[in-house]
Amino acid sequence: MKSLRFFITSLILLLFLSACQSSTSSSKKLKVVTTNSIIADMTKQIAGNQIDLHSIVPVGKDPHEYEPLPNDVKKTSQADLIFYNGINLETGGNAWFTKLIKNAGKVKDKDYFAVSDGVKIIYLEGKNESGKEDPHAWLNLENGMIYAQNIEKQLSKKDPKNQAFYAKNLKNYLNKLEQLDQEAKAKFARIPDQKKLIVTSEGCFKYFSKAYQIPSAYIWEINTEEEGTPDQIKNLVTHLRKTQVPRLFVESSVDDRPMKTVSKDTHIPIFSQIFTDSIAEKGQDGDSYYSMMKWNLDKIAEGLTK
Repeated sequence: MKSLRFFITSLILLLFLSACQSSTSSSKKLKVVTTNSIIADMTKQIAGNQIDLHSIVPVGKDPHEYEPLPNDVKKTSQADLIFYNGINLETGGNAWFTKLIKNAGKVKDKDYFAVSDGVKIIYLEGKNESGKEDPHAWLNLENGMIYAQNIEKQLSKKDPKNQAFYAKNLKNYLNKLEQLDQEAKAKFARIPDQKKLIVTSEGCFKYFSKAYQIPSAYIWEINTEEEGTPDQIKNLVTHLRKTQVPRLFVESSVDDRPMKTVSKDTHIPIFSQIFTDSIAEKGQDGDSYYSMMKWNLDKIAEGLTK
């Protein structure tokens, strides 16, 4: 009986120590915060389960204007490393990220980093000044690759023991994105010029347009401005009547009613919903940066060949 009690006591102690060791191991993981789901997915592709990851802006929500929740504030304060887009996204409009970082006492290029560092910036229509940058650089896969390289660089600096792991994952990820980019360029090159026009609600496809040589048109330019006003709709309708564009598109993170009005007034059907500011919910088409870009590239190419 004594031996049985000893065995049970030893087993409980062993399980307790194992749990403590597991907890300690988990607590040693790098604490990483990202501002949105796109950057979070890129980070996950490179870091896997080697980090504790928290993304601030929920899937499907607009990262231009956001009010961080108490848990976001807590996670940001505790973070070892923070990734944000930059280029007038989270720091534009109500500048929610600027306020969050200041309150958390974090230092730029020490605690938090812009993943867009090195991207050739495109400015909003008629502007070429600070605060007027178009933030949607990730919609060009070449820029997405720059994001990924910046993420791996900072992860490796903060967590050198896992540097080889991060570098290997980055290499595989870049190869995957590069292949998709090359396939897309070949696909869009075959579309007749008169059909080459991407029409969306927000004017967020400038980087995409430059990468794949397809002009873009839109109702409003950026989500921090007025959206879907009568004049904006009228101007786009007038423009579209002079084109041969076969299909329209609407983004997953905006109100689709203005684009439905444009479709009704021009008799040009909306072909598909596409992704811009967020990936999709887990398990759905577009639930990663790669799959959202593949969805966009496939749907836009298909729509413009109708």
